[in-house]
Amino acid sequence: MKIGIIGSGIVGRVLARAFFSEGHQVVLGTRDINKEELLKFKDENPSIGLGSFEETASHSDLVVLAVSGSVVLEAIDLAGKGNFIGKTVIDATNPIAKEPPVNGVLKFFTDYNSSLMEKIQETLPEAKLVKAFSCVGNAYMYKPDFNGITPTMFICGNDGEAKRTVTGILDRFGWETADMGMAESARAIEPLCILWCIPGILQGQWRHAFKLLKQ
Repeated sequence: MKIGIIGSGIVGRVLARAFFSEGHQVVLGTRDINKEELLKFKDENPSIGLGSFEETASHSDLVVLAVSGSVVLEAIDLAGKGNFIGKTVIDATNPIAKEPPVNGVLKFFTDYNSSLMEKIQETLPEAKLVKAFSCVGNAYMYKPDFNGITPTMFICGNDGEAKRTVTGILDRFGWETADMGMAESARAIEPLCILWCIPGILQGQWRHAFKLLKQ
């Protein structure tokens, strides 16, 4: 597939390399292709393209939203809402507020009865959004190694075919997928970011992931 990554921060760069490693054509979307870290990235990954948000979204079969949650709606506007119509869109964002954490607990700019994913789906009603990659740090998004234990990625979304596509991607990326249902389930998935970050903020321990146990 042609994969477009909206966001050139560390999450975007990690996912761009991951998709390229799986044989996809990848373009990394950015506001500024001349940033020093991107020039270094391009030098190290010459086969991964760089482009504007609009170029990235328009030329992709599948789009990944990998920007800060606070600017994702602005990034969508820059990419052009029409460029998302009918496409599977992986939402890797979290609604992290700018305020500092309290006793290791991050603040969100959403409440428990809403989610950022739902706001994005309302903004892109004809896109097929799937929440994924939001409950783990970038170091473990691709081929996570937990001594032979496969961690769980929680996903949700309104389109079954899109979720099957994303599940196939997660399988190849080394994850077990747990489908939590429709877009409203992002109200539960997004706060997992808060839980995941607490050991890191308080103890400097970022090497963990979630596992759903079943009987």
